[in-house]
Amino acid sequence: MIHVCSLSRLHETVERTGARHVITLINGGTVLTRPSNVDPTNHLFLGLNDIVEEIEGLVAPGETHMHEMLEFVRGWPRESPLVIHCYAGISRSTAAAYATLCTLLPERDEAELAWRLREASPTATPNARLVALADAALRREGRMVRAIEAIGRGADAFEGAPFSLTVS
Repeated sequence: MIHVCSLSRLHETVERTGARHVITLINGGTVLTRPSNVDPTNHLFLGLNDIVEEIEGLVAPGETHMHEMLEFVRGWPRESPLVIHCYAGISRSTAAAYATLCTLLPERDEAELAWRLREASPTATPNARLVALADAALRREGRMVRAIEAIGRGADAFEGAPFSLTVS
């Protein structure tokens, strides 16, 4: 099971779900206390900004970030849930959750997985750059990008409500 949340809901989500693996996608300078029941080796911290183009002084999501994330996801034993979070639980984390589903379910249709994301989270607005990076890394030939475009922008919100996705 994959659980997605905002930074403010991280500890509560990890405790409630019993997760032992966490992916953090957040600005590099953000102060973050790792949940005490998550071993440092089971926590992937990706310091990147929620941007879709290079901007001087900010860290755009890149191929290295995506490869680190996909390697972490492939190594996740799935014995306990995985929590993926960003600052608001709307853009970076939802893109990462979608990429995780596409990684772990390579035979599944990208559009079907995108609609599962939309059904789980009305506010999900996956970061387009992260989706494009995952699409390229997974050799999905633009299908992930088109599927996320098809579900459209999520409802406006300051913070997304925590949600979950099954890996099946």
